Amino acid sequence: MRSTTARPPDQLDDQDRAILRILQRDNKTSQRAIGEAVNLSAPAVQRRIARMEAAGIIRRNIAVVDPASVGQGVTVVVEVQTVNDRSPVIAAAKRLFREAPEVQQCYLVTGKASFILILLVPDMASYEVLSRRLFADNELVQAFQTLVVLDPVKVTLEVDV
Repeated sequence: MRSTTARPPDQLDDQDRAILRILQRDNKTSQRAIGEAVNLSAPAVQRRIARMEAAGIIRRNIAVVDPASVGQGVTVVVEVQTVNDRSPVIAAAKRLFREAPEVQQCYLVTGKASFILILLVPDMASYEVLSRRLFADNELVQAFQTLVVLDPVKVTLEVDV
């Protein structure tokens, strides 16, 4: 049975925030080590982590893989303008982009563009084929602009808590 005393996300205390900072750096840190760092027992840390997972504050635990080491060495940022902003068009575009494994991030945005996508591909020839399928030959897309990343100066999955 879930506790009804779980804090809302806006009421995280300093220890919760410290736990989140540690887990974002290395989610394999033992609960005992976390407890020592934040002055809590390991069972107290375990309860707090479970509460934050149940509340959706901690979405999932993942391994961060270096893209180049698995043959995905080219990062591309694409600005996509859909043919219109009507709900069926946006919903269909969201579905398409969500299902494409090359799309690492997809943002519905305000302004001239409808979406900003972050893609990983092995090489530019692969991007050319993908760009035809997702953008150039897609009746949902009016225009798109490609930016090839030369140097990923800062890439983080950490949230400032």
